[in-house]
Parts: sequence; C-alpha cells; structure tokens
Amino acid sequence: MNQNSSDQNPRKLIIAIDGPAGAGKSTIAARLARKLGYVNLESGAMYRALALKAIENDTSFDDANALVVLADRSNIRLEPTLTGNRTLLDGKDVSQRIRERDVTDGASKISVHSQVREWMVSHQRAMGSGGGIVMEGRDIGTKVFPDADLKIFLDADPVVREQRRMAQQKISGPVSPNVAAELRERDHRDRTRAASPLVAADDAIVINSTAMAEDEVLARVEQLVKEKQSP
Repeated sequence: MNQNSSDQNPRKLIIAIDGPAGAGKSTIAARLARKLGYVNLESGAMYRALALKAIENDTSFDDANALVVLADRSNIRLEPTLTGNRTLLDGKDVSQRIRERDVTDGASKISVHSQVREWMVSHQRAMGSGGGIVMEGRDIGTKVFPDADLKIFLDADPVVREQRRMAQQKISGPVSPNVAAELRERDHRDRTRAASPLVAADDAIVINSTAMAEDEVLARVEQLVKEKQSP
C-alpha cells in the first residue's frame, strides 16, 4: 500500500462551526468547504428560507405548528457553486432575498420554536450523514451533530461583530445604533431561548477572532482539520 494514500484520500470529516451573529462563521465555513472540497451546509440559510416562505404565505412567526406544516410543504435545497451555496426554495433561487433584513429577523424568530428546530435538525442530519461537510450555526456541535469530528466555537467582541455586520450590509461610517441594537437583541434571543440556546459545546475549540484577520482564522481552522485527519 502506498504510504501516502491516507494523505491523498483523507477521512471526510463532519465539521461544526458555532458562534454568535457577526463572528464570521459563514465566511470561514464557505472558504473552508471550498478548500477541502466539502459541502457547506448552512443551517442559517435553511431557517431563512423557511422564514421567507412564512412571509410569502402570511404565516405568523409565532405559530410553531403552522410553521412546521409550511416546512413539510417546502423544498429547501442548498446547491454548491464555486462562489458559495445557492439557496433554492421550491426550485427558485432565493440566495439574495434571504439576506434582506425582514427575512433575517424572521429567521431568528422562528428558530426559537422547538418544533421548527426538530424539523430542521432531522433534515440537516440526513444531508450531512455521509461526512465531508462544514456546517455552521448556533447549535451544530451541541444539537445537530453532537458527535462531529471537529467542533469550533467562533466568537468576537460585540463591537467588532457589529462592525463586521455593517460591512456585510455595505453600510459605511460608525456603527449604526440600529445595527448594534439588532445584533444585541439577536444575541440575547439566541443565548436565552429554551430550544438549543447558543453555547459552546464542552469539547469545542473556542477561537476568539476579535484581533484576527479572516485569513488567520482560516489558517487556524485548517490546522485543526489536518490534526483531526492525521492517523
């Protein structure tokens, strides 16, 4: 046997990246997946797609049962591309629409319902059961894939996360009070919800990216992946 065969065909891992809004999870997960040739399974995009469906069907974000019925009637699919995932809702590309503020706020609100999260978790587990995935969210290492090969909790100072969120939304100047209030409210909702609150898994590796450049964070995560793939 070629002694380099394990290097040529490394074991496909399940990688979970959790953390609060604005910590850089989506960017790191997308870049890491492209480098590894893995699927980037975005939990947030799935919640956003369902929130959009709720908006389009005038379904209340507070009606958990109606949301689950709506989810059962929906086809939510993530399609990898060279520049990242496309999010398809019932066959329609909604990648841009789900990043708008009303959908973002709706996704955070529907995620507090345990019935909705159970629906999402069952579908996410099925999508990632074969390994070779990078999945980011807020309860991936604690709830969705508690046996993930590598768990990372990516965090950063709230002010830095607010600045990053403004950059994502292409807002220039000092931190907007609206952006800051929105992010802090979302933090509180994510950390205090009864269903799968945001918390680092006991065996997660915490990376504080406050003073780190994006490339530095990616390099750190890549090193952790290599260590997990080593015999």
